[in-house]
Amino acid sequence: MESRKSEAPTLDLSPPLNNGWLERLFKLSLHGTTVKTELIAGLTTFITMAYIIFVNPNIMADAGIDHGAAFVATCIAAALGCLLMGLYANWPVGLAPGMGLNAFFTYTVVGTMGYNWETALGAVFISGVLFMILTLSRVREWLLNSIPVSLRYAMGAGVGLFLGIIGLKTSGIIVDSPATLIKLGSLREPGPLLAAVCFLMIAVLSYHRVFGAILISIIAVTAAGWGLGLVQYNGIFSTPPSLAPTWMAMDIAGVFNVSMISVVLAFLFVHMFDTAGTLMGVAQRAGLVNADGKIENLSRALKADSASSVFGAMVGVPPVTSYVESAAGVAAGGRTGLTAVTVGVLFIAAMFFAPLAGMIPAYATAGALIYVAMLMMGGMEHIKWSEATDSIPAIVTMIMMPLTFSVADGIALGFISYVVLKAGTGKHKEISVSLWVLCAIFIAKFIFL
Repeated sequence: MESRKSEAPTLDLSPPLNNGWLERLFKLSLHGTTVKTELIAGLTTFITMAYIIFVNPNIMADAGIDHGAAFVATCIAAALGCLLMGLYANWPVGLAPGMGLNAFFTYTVVGTMGYNWETALGAVFISGVLFMILTLSRVREWLLNSIPVSLRYAMGAGVGLFLGIIGLKTSGIIVDSPATLIKLGSLREPGPLLAAVCFLMIAVLSYHRVFGAILISIIAVTAAGWGLGLVQYNGIFSTPPSLAPTWMAMDIAGVFNVSMISVVLAFLFVHMFDTAGTLMGVAQRAGLVNADGKIENLSRALKADSASSVFGAMVGVPPVTSYVESAAGVAAGGRTGLTAVTVGVLFIAAMFFAPLAGMIPAYATAGALIYVAMLMMGGMEHIKWSEATDSIPAIVTMIMMPLTFSVADGIALGFISYVVLKAGTGKHKEISVSLWVLCAIFIAKFIFL
């Protein structure tokens, strides 16, 4: 009986077809792709993640950062990250300021904890430096393997819930209540109603695999707001606003405070696990896994991601991370860094659309926040629900992030509950040394701060 060949994507080891500089730089023939395919894949990835250039400045503005500067910083940070990923790691992955991490930056570190945004940027810078150090050493692998799988997925889902409640609150779909803490807002008001329409429109278009569903929905709802007299038309193109308000504005000295330890760790852990999951998933789809199971240039991809966060803090944005939307470009045929470079060039071009970004209302971006939040909760299926000592800490992590309005507190409470449950049920062998150390740090934070 003739055996069937595996349908999994594999690397083409045939020699290059030509000696052009793009061929030499990106090894297009080796990966079975062409310049045209890579450019189309780059455009596809950009369209699916371009919503960040509208959403991130609105969130950053709530922290007190100049909206125009935040817009330019978002575009520059994303462009730098994409170019670094493409030219150094030769991966078809787009990067931009992370969703969820930007909300934690604004609404927890600045809003709840009371730090100024300059200090919050300092925490982003320090976490980025730590991520780079971990990536350059074997500590990264040890730390990734020592954190329980249930808590890794719970952190991603918890950030999703946190992002979702921010979107619901920002749009007015939920409002505060003295009697019940929160309640449903008035859907007769245009803001909450248009936010709900935006969310449902994104969900329907995404189900039908419509190209750029999130971006289309945001612009459509903004146009509806303009038609209702809620949005003022300011034009489409202009010279990019000044980056001066955020350029090198980070306050690193302010980070060296005991109360900031959990903030830095929250940025680090969420960024690290989100990046690892995204990169490994994209690698599988792009055929970057060799016959022996090793992922091509994974170390370089992680270095590019961590370095991008350091550069991002310098220009004035939350941690820059790899976007899962890159899978759309891979599905369109993207296999090399030329896809990422294309995305980076498009982010640079996007800087000239500042008036359009300034017109996007909060209720339009809120609909996108709610939808992205639900996508981030998909990891819950990987939690071992039948094992209480795994599922209960996971639930604590997920639920306490939105209820405490803090990603850091949610992570801390989840880790503490995991250690206590495992130790209290005689399963102390499942507690790694790093978990004991982190548990002690988090307990000390709650006692002394």
